[in-house]
Amino acid sequence: MNKKHLTDIFRNSRNKKIIIIGDLMLDRYLFGDVNRISPEAPVQVFDLKKNEYRLGGAANVAYNIKTLGADPFLIGVTGNDAESELLKLSLESNGISTKGIISEDGRPTTSKSRVISDSHHLLRIDSESKEEITPSSQKKILSLLSEHAAKETVIILQDYNKGVLTRELIKKISAAAAKEKFRILVDPKFDNFFEFRNAYLFKPNRKELEDSFGIKIKELNYLDEIAAKLFKKISCANIIFTLGEQGMMIYENHNKKLRKEKISTKARKVADVSGAGDTVISTIAVCLSGGASLRDSAVISNYAAGLVVQEVGIVPVYKNDLMENILKNK
Repeated sequence: MNKKHLTDIFRNSRNKKIIIIGDLMLDRYLFGDVNRISPEAPVQVFDLKKNEYRLGGAANVAYNIKTLGADPFLIGVTGNDAESELLKLSLESNGISTKGIISEDGRPTTSKSRVISDSHHLLRIDSESKEEITPSSQKKILSLLSEHAAKETVIILQDYNKGVLTRELIKKISAAAAKEKFRILVDPKFDNFFEFRNAYLFKPNRKELEDSFGIKIKELNYLDEIAAKLFKKISCANIIFTLGEQGMMIYENHNKKLRKEKISTKARKVADVSGAGDTVISTIAVCLSGGASLRDSAVISNYAAGLVVQEVGIVPVYKNDLMENILKNK
């Protein structure tokens, strides 16, 4: 992949609208030290030094799309609480519209607080609801999609099983995509795994595959059989399996012929894999919107994932850093 090709992809994707629908999260990072045991009980005392808020879940996908130069439109649901306001403030401060965010009374905004000392995760505290969003919220999501999507728009369905992507909503979005020629990219989780039909791309990771098929993947050769079952069951056009340190496996429908390719990981060191899947789907979406092939989009996203896993916590990937890394290590 030469510099001109790479530059053309990101130039063509600049300010292209990409819609993200899914579970929004606020990530809180508590950084500090542990140097003593409490006199009250046999537990460690954590001395807080720094407190940071970051975008998580579908909001992190939107953030990555923004830092890669495209224009994310984020659709999701929060509560009417302080965490929702913090999430919106963080989005706005990073130039991401909050017009697609719907608030529900009585529903907590999904938040995850991570306690970290010397780059080690000591504890995570979650506040969330996995209840399905209301029918009213589902109607608002479909209305927002109709208002902001156009033919060939790339739409990411980012599911963390927190209640936004209900089976009914998935079905209606899929029907709209078939009618309007949207390109749907799916980042699935266990609960609705087989509900995402007719997507342009289906991108599960190893754990999601194992949980959904009830098997343990010991050899990569098993993936061919799983891919064949998925193509038949959900009628998707293309599949990418993300496999952690083993890279990716792409099954691509190319001129009505199935093309398979394994892409090795580009990570040089791994500090934290949090958010790597968000980075992959974001980068693929941006590259596709810039006219790249699915194969080239996957290769570029693999470099992007290799960058973010070197950092502690959920961090975005920046276009210039990514391009420099690819050209230096191709």
